[in-house]
Amino acid sequence: MRLQAPQFQALFTPGLRSVAELFEKKNYELRIAGGAVRDLLSGVTPQDIDFATTATPAEMKEMFTAAGVRLINNKGEKHGTITARLHEENFEITTLRIDVVTDGRHAEVEFTTDWHKDAERRDLTINSMFLGLDGTLYDFFNGYQDLQSKKIRFVGKAAERIQEDYLRILRYFRFYGRIAEEPGDHEPNTLQAIKENAKGLAGISGERIWVELKKILLGNHVSHLVQLMYELDIAQYIGLPLDGNLEEFARVSKIVQNLSPKPMTVLTSLFKGKDDVTNLDLRLKISKEEKNLGLFLVKHRQELTKAPGPEPLRPYQDFLMDSREANTLSKIVELLKYQGEEQLLKEMQGWTVPSFPVSGHDLRKMGVTSGKEIGAALQQLREEWKKSGYHMDKEELLSCLKKL
Repeated sequence: MRLQAPQFQALFTPGLRSVAELFEKKNYELRIAGGAVRDLLSGVTPQDIDFATTATPAEMKEMFTAAGVRLINNKGEKHGTITARLHEENFEITTLRIDVVTDGRHAEVEFTTDWHKDAERRDLTINSMFLGLDGTLYDFFNGYQDLQSKKIRFVGKAAERIQEDYLRILRYFRFYGRIAEEPGDHEPNTLQAIKENAKGLAGISGERIWVELKKILLGNHVSHLVQLMYELDIAQYIGLPLDGNLEEFARVSKIVQNLSPKPMTVLTSLFKGKDDVTNLDLRLKISKEEKNLGLFLVKHRQELTKAPGPEPLRPYQDFLMDSREANTLSKIVELLKYQGEEQLLKEMQGWTVPSFPVSGHDLRKMGVTSGKEIGAALQQLREEWKKSGYHMDKEELLSCLKKL
């Protein structure tokens, strides 16, 4: 088939036209690869575009240098990737490869000019396609058919693909949550291969796991996929608690669906206490902000709730005004998502945190001179201000001080 979608036509910037001309002149083949092809076939404009070529890194360097093109970031060169900068755009182009040796984490590669062999070493059929710059689709493993029927399958034998890089187990879940229409539409032999190889995830770095897990938590079918992680013995190797609260997770992941939660907000519903947050951090090296959010939610999710009566938001406002910690507002916002309080969430996000209108300077003008008395008076006035729902202004508060 030949793709002519507007999203595809829009890719042809002056930069890409120049790159294409250079490769054509030298008779090197250049195609769009992997995820960008999947997105284009789904009618989505890709965020990142990877290119694959029959040219070796040395050939590309020679060609670009001769044309006066700037090359940046040579870190990917040993894996075959050259990044060229033309017309204010970066183009990441990788030589076709075969994995010679794999250890479940990294691969030693050898360059090839065989497109089929390169497609063979990719993880999922929907990620193994190439697209020529004339719109021709090169699809060796029925990736397009799987994309249309929303099936997630490994290229070739699932166990072999997983053993090349155990992180592919989580990539399977991530793409399932992104592409599949229904939960539970898995091939039994795929699940069997995942279960038999789950232990391999123990050797994958926490940082790589956390990147994938966060994407899973924000995708579709998240409750089904996390349940599956427990059924297939994955949870224990990726920092999740052995006795995760799957009922609470199912409840929370459903109510936060349309509230744009942070991944940690969804994940915390699985935890029973602060030790679960600490253990996750030990395994995945989450950020300080993520850890603090997890600890905050575990601590306050039950007792910090809306008030009965006309001012349901007050407990949250009071907590925020009393807090001396940074980022309290963003944590309360996530707590309201966790609790499914959509209306209160809108109100909280629209609430401007008021400034206490009285200062020590005002009290000195009224004749209060001792530091101790000023501190005590300010504290009393703060309480009065709080009782008024933070509505009393400076004059009202100072006249209140006279009565006190």
